Amino acid sequence: MSMAQQADPAVGTPPGPGPGKADGRTRQRPLALRLLARPEVGVFLGALAVLVFFLFAAPPVRDGSSMANILYQSSTIGIMALPVALLMIGGEFDLSAGVAVISSALTASMVSYQLTVNVWTGVLVALVVSLAIGFFNGWMLVRTGLPSFLITLGTFLILQGANLAITKLVTGNVATDDISDMDGFAQARDLFASSFDVGGIQVKITVVWWLVFAALATWVLLRTRYGNWVFAVGGNQESARAVGVPVTFTKISLFMLVGLGAWFVGMHNLFSFNTVQSGEGVGQELIYIAAAVIGGCLLTGGYGSAIGPVFGAFMFGMVQQGIVYAGWNPDWFKAFLGVMLLGATLINLWVRRTATATRR
Repeated sequence: MSMAQQADPAVGTPPGPGPGKADGRTRQRPLALRLLARPEVGVFLGALAVLVFFLFAAPPVRDGSSMANILYQSSTIGIMALPVALLMIGGEFDLSAGVAVISSALTASMVSYQLTVNVWTGVLVALVVSLAIGFFNGWMLVRTGLPSFLITLGTFLILQGANLAITKLVTGNVATDDISDMDGFAQARDLFASSFDVGGIQVKITVVWWLVFAALATWVLLRTRYGNWVFAVGGNQESARAVGVPVTFTKISLFMLVGLGAWFVGMHNLFSFNTVQSGEGVGQELIYIAAAVIGGCLLTGGYGSAIGPVFGAFMFGMVQQGIVYAGWNPDWFKAFLGVMLLGATLINLWVRRTATATRR
């Protein structure tokens, strides 16, 4: 065969890849792999599997009121898991998040009761305190360059001790006084801790707030310049600074967002139970971080979503209540959480490696 014959295309065969086709340089990955590369897809499938499992293993879960209770438990974790996830995408994490929730609730309660003022005054003071805690964590991080683990571990210990010591000093007890008969309590409870009826089932308002906050966080991450900054500082801080990303502002604001979440959950706790135990909150920070990790966020930063932690928190609530509804020993709850955390971490690792390999 001559060179001229080799150059001619075969009869009826188009000379190029044609519309809708791609050569090796522009080959697109299969849809299944592209979906698996999304950080929230794996945890969605996991949450679905856990739900189906408990629907069969624990028949009471099928009742509407039981599902409402599961969603409520999930929402109290999920509201805090959202800002924690954003912080992790930004390359940091906060060990003081759990006790910061209690610090906020204690502040609002004691300011309102001891100063005999409208509870909204206590709520606003608590907001300032919570944002100040977040600002302190972020400021210390950018000023010292120390790992967020060390800084927030220190804040955790400070708040844990201060919560107990100040409460005992002010109230003479380890818990705050009941504020349910104070001015403004009913209105604050309607905002932070009320319920509404859906088909004869009582649903907590925190479920609505949880979904609203998730939608807002998703919009911020995917549709705003600030979302780009979060991913940039989490991926490579120095490269982000070199292209003009305000690293200091982004880091501090992310910690303040965690403070904002702690304030909201703290207000829910206060107006749900009218009083606050000063020793609570220890260990909750690990639950928030685990929900974010199960939701697809990496401790190394630069990767994750706001939707993933929603499903991660739902898995926590599902397991926590599902064990009770199944009549099992609730002592197994933490063991289930450990299995879910390790499983989600391994799945995320496999997905990222697969996604990276298919790009080559």
